[in-house]
Amino acid sequence: MERKSFKYYDMIMALFVMVVVMSNILSSAKIVDWGISLFGIPLAFDAGTILFPVSYIFGDILTEVYGYRRSRRVIWMGFSCLILSSLLLYFVKIMPGEGIWEKTAGQAAYDAVLSGMTTGGIVAASLLGYWLGEFSNSYVLAKMKILTGGRWLWTRTVGSTLVGEGIDTMVFVSVAVVCGVFPAALFMTLAVTNYLFKVGVEVIMTPATYAAVDALKKAEQEDFYDFRTNFNPFSRGSNIYS
Repeated sequence: MERKSFKYYDMIMALFVMVVVMSNILSSAKIVDWGISLFGIPLAFDAGTILFPVSYIFGDILTEVYGYRRSRRVIWMGFSCLILSSLLLYFVKIMPGEGIWEKTAGQAAYDAVLSGMTTGGIVAASLLGYWLGEFSNSYVLAKMKILTGGRWLWTRTVGSTLVGEGIDTMVFVSVAVVCGVFPAALFMTLAVTNYLFKVGVEVIMTPATYAAVDALKKAEQEDFYDFRTNFNPFSRGSNIYS
């Protein structure tokens, strides 16, 4: 049985979940356009793209320091909180509005900004993209750590992000377009821009990731290698290798 406790694991989990939930809300609230194009494709993106790549940085740190099994627990926590936040926003949506509020802001304003978080399309796209992307990211990083013998951290943080963010972005945008959340005309724009931006953030933040990983390994006295880990995302075993 695993008995080791950590000083900062719960703090990183809380920050990870906050980033995931807030990025989902921002994705529903606004599409940003900086007026820049790449090969004729406008680089417009949902506002959640600004924050969401940070969750992958946290995911890299968690897997690199604490291992896949502990990272798996955090991913499921984020998944559960995404569902809970959508349910809470839906219940608030169907509650009757106060008279003065209806005249100033009103239900239409609430629906215009947050209805995406309460409708099946965006929720399905977010949950499926997040689940597949985060687990892919953690799996690739854990395997690459073994292959590289713990060297060249940048290869696995960037490499895992290329895979995880690629899956996440394509699944999220595809499902959202199919469900009518985003117009089909924006598919390439959103897919390309989201992917490039997310990977770019990972690359730019590499020095900060190195510093955080080094500091945590020293503080926690942990540098886990997933040699015998069960990589089944649905495993709930109490053993460290379950």
